[in-house]
Amino acid sequence: MRVLTLSDEIVPLVYSLQIKERFADVNLILACGDLPYYYLEYVVSMLDKPCYYVSGNHDQPEWTGAGELITEPRGCVSVENTVMMTTGLMIAGLGGCLRYNNERGHQYTEYQMSLRMLKLATKLWWKRAVYRRNLDVMLTHAPLAGIHDADDRPHRGVQAFLTLQRWFTPRYWIHGHVHRSYAYGVAFETYFNSTMIYNTAGYRHMSFDLIKQHPKESHV
Repeated sequence: MRVLTLSDEIVPLVYSLQIKERFADVNLILACGDLPYYYLEYVVSMLDKPCYYVSGNHDQPEWTGAGELITEPRGCVSVENTVMMTTGLMIAGLGGCLRYNNERGHQYTEYQMSLRMLKLATKLWWKRAVYRRNLDVMLTHAPLAGIHDADDRPHRGVQAFLTLQRWFTPRYWIHGHVHRSYAYGVAFETYFNSTMIYNTAGYRHMSFDLIKQHPKESHV
């Protein structure tokens, strides 16, 4: 399965008239937040493939050219705080980041993240019992604590995510939030405790092998 993952940055290579040719093989789009809704809508309309997403801490309502206020990207499906079965995959999501200022938006204390994680874990346990399978893809905006995070307060990783990973060991964990430009020297892909973790700030174009454990990445 070919997958296009997006987060945090508008990439000219993606937001172009050549998108259909460049990503003709894509079967699924996954987005990890902090992207304009019009950007996601453009990608979905051009590729005509399903898009599942979580919210970033900077996501906010947008006015369309027609004067309509939208609060989510049209044509996309949120997996925020939920678990879905789609295209042969079990996908779950938790957006937002750790709180670092008093601005509104998807920011949470570590305690709040823990509560959100526990609510999602209840759904995951139920899904696992019903479908007799483990989680395939976990989508988050923020990284796990100590994995792909940065030293500054806004880009700390989430401790609660480590517990979630240990309990459910998803095959792939996709996150954003930590831009390459201000995380020099930080890894952007890590195999950790049976999970392949990717920072998709910008975009990635990769294969999900539904049999093997590791994705085969073709371009970043």
